[in-house]
Amino acid sequence: MKSLLLIAFAAAQLFAATPELRVSDTDARKAAIEKRMPAYPPAAKQLRISGKVELEAIIGTDGQVESVKILAGNPLLTKAGADALKSWKFSPFTLEGKTVRAAAILTFDFRQ
Repeated sequence: MKSLLLIAFAAAQLFAATPELRVSDTDARKAAIEKRMPAYPPAAKQLRISGKVELEAIIGTDGQVESVKILAGNPLLTKAGADALKSWKFSPFTLEGKTVRAAAILTFDFRQ
């Protein structure tokens, strides 16, 4: 019986953690009310490393970034992108008139 309750609790937590809405890069940037662009990491600059970093942000109902997942990019660049994205604030997203959690994939292009 205890294991059944634990499984039900884990399933409820997983369901609650799933964002209800997927938002495009463009729409997420339009909804961003506070955004700090990533600083170019000195080591990457010195080694002349450039490229795109792709990150997934989970945005809470209050517009705060709850988590950032690195999807692609050079490891010397991804941390800078993730750190910057964690500080972003968004206008809350809505679905059918209700404020919902959202997921957005954003890309940062590091160029020298």
